[in-house]
Amino acid sequence: MKPLHFLIFTVLLLLGMGRGNAASTALAARPAYLELKVYHLKTSRQEAVIDSFLQHQYMPALRTAGITKIGVFKPIGNDTAADRRIYVLTPYSSLKQWEKVGQETTAKLLATGGGYVNAAHTNPAYSRLETVFIKPFEQMTDLVAPQLEAPKNERVYELRSYEGASEKIFRNKVQMFNAGGEIKLFSRLGFNAIFYGEVLFGSKMPNLLYMTSFANMQAREAHWKSFGNDPEWKKLSSLPEYQNNVSHIDIMFLRPTEYSGL
Repeated sequence: MKPLHFLIFTVLLLLGMGRGNAASTALAARPAYLELKVYHLKTSRQEAVIDSFLQHQYMPALRTAGITKIGVFKPIGNDTAADRRIYVLTPYSSLKQWEKVGQETTAKLLATGGGYVNAAHTNPAYSRLETVFIKPFEQMTDLVAPQLEAPKNERVYELRSYEGASEKIFRNKVQMFNAGGEIKLFSRLGFNAIFYGEVLFGSKMPNLLYMTSFANMQAREAHWKSFGNDPEWKKLSSLPEYQNNVSHIDIMFLRPTEYSGL
């Protein structure tokens, strides 16, 4: 091989390896599963108990186990809602880790005690605890905190739930997000996504969940306006193969707590 050809070949090979390593890193960084806990509360006392438990017991216990990117969110207007909620998003590298951490953390927290653990049945810490188990989409990369300069109490995190009329139709919407390029479109338009994923176990099935984030509600409105007017979205949403693939949408506007890691 001539020297010049060899040099070109070497450069191309190194560039290819670099791209491959970057893709492998992104794939390795993506959690294998996400657990979304939803605490349903009736009173400000219950909310204070859960806040204290999460900040001073639950999250420290998970950080000790090596899980640091834990998101805690509350609906906007939570203070006046009849059903107050606190959402807790926790990533896991495997089912084995989820099972191991769950067992060890539960044992540790039970031994530690406190207002949450020792709440009486006549004065419980919450009215209901809901758990949703999620598998991240193939086009989702790492679970990262958004690059937002606004204070946490001004930010808007949008949690969207898309249900499908059947398993087959649901798979079509999942494909639209991944191979269809919907996730890439969100990324290009700066939606600051937290995660995209398929619900494996939950009260709403079949279902996909995703969360995007914005500096404030005005920024949220501007982003969605840009999305709706984007030529790429107009082309994608008009394709015959992607019609009628969502039967029901739920939208929840959230804010991160001051102690949230996302």
